[in-house]
Amino acid sequence: MTDRFLRTGIFLAPFHALDENPTLALERDMELLQHLDRLNYHEAWIGEHHSGGFEIIACPEMFIAAAAERTRHIRLGTGVVSLPYHNPFMLASRMRQLDHMTRGRAMFGVGPGALV
Repeated sequence: MTDRFLRTGIFLAPFHALDENPTLALERDMELLQHLDRLNYHEAWIGEHHSGGFEIIACPEMFIAAAAERTRHIRLGTGVVSLPYHNPFMLASRMRQLDHMTRGRAMFGVGPGALV
């Protein structure tokens, strides 16, 4: 019966102003996820980015682990982990642990890492 309802989600792009305090920016992103959880959003995808100084989530798994402690229902995914930057066995192991820590709410998305 749940298939009849619209599912909502967000891609949380880690874009922030260059002059913004990174700690405050990460906390604001976390507060947004908590708010979306209270609004019954179905899923949130957190991207891995290493460029430009304004994309500050270098490890979406770490961000997801923290978010899982502060949310109850929303599913949390890597959107995406850039495969060329990681050992695939270590990445699989981290995702397995994350799946346990989120009690099955972790989703795994991968990509080619095309940014220079």
